[in-house]
Amino acid sequence: MTHLYWVALKSIWDKEINRFARIWVQTLVPPVITMTLYFIIFGSLIGSRIGNMHGFTYMQFIVPGLIMMAVITNAYANVASSFFSAKFQRNIEELLVAPVPTHIIIAGYVGGGVARGICVGILVTAVSLFFVPFHVHSWLIVAITLLLTAILFSLAGLLNAVFARTFDDISLIPTFVLTPLTYLGGVFYSLTLLPPFWQTVSKLNPVVYMISGFRYGFLAINDVSLVLTLSVLIGFIVLFYLLVWTLIQRGRGLRS
Repeated sequence: MTHLYWVALKSIWDKEINRFARIWVQTLVPPVITMTLYFIIFGSLIGSRIGNMHGFTYMQFIVPGLIMMAVITNAYANVASSFFSAKFQRNIEELLVAPVPTHIIIAGYVGGGVARGICVGILVTAVSLFFVPFHVHSWLIVAITLLLTAILFSLAGLLNAVFARTFDDISLIPTFVLTPLTYLGGVFYSLTLLPPFWQTVSKLNPVVYMISGFRYGFLAINDVSLVLTLSVLIGFIVLFYLLVWTLIQRGRGLRS
């Protein structure tokens, strides 16, 4: 039975990876171009006027945040669009009636989102080398933070897809929730520049912890402690997983 579950999991992974790899011009290239524009405008043109941030050039400071922003949006978008498409085309019903445990279905779709997020992250990192020298304080912290963040937002995309009833519902959360949280998550600034009250408010934003942890892996500077960062990431992953598992088990929004 374990072998059959592995075959099911691998099949979903293959389908999800082939899905975004087949149309790489639409899934992988646009975020790289967008991040390149950020590097040019904010890093090269504006950054030269801002000066140093915590002992690093402004370009070096924003690179980890921009990489993380690309990973977040692509991991989320991949799972949200793929799972909702399966719902819309009624393909998901084949999985629901098959002898495949819910956790295999979740792991399959999340694996696809993680794969796309990491692929985009690697491409954006490669592009950043044309603008700043590569500097990594801890590969372990970079890898852990990147993986946990990709898993978290893949689960968030899956949660969005479960509740979504139309394709418009898929774009609402990224537009009105994800984008504001990301831009206010410390990508372009340090929380230390904010007044104490707004520093406290900013720490209610979970994206702050992800970008802070990722930046620590690169530059050894952070706005919140690494332990708190990992605790927040793991806590949200467990919460989102339990929510998604419960909803799929009950067939919420999946069975007509």
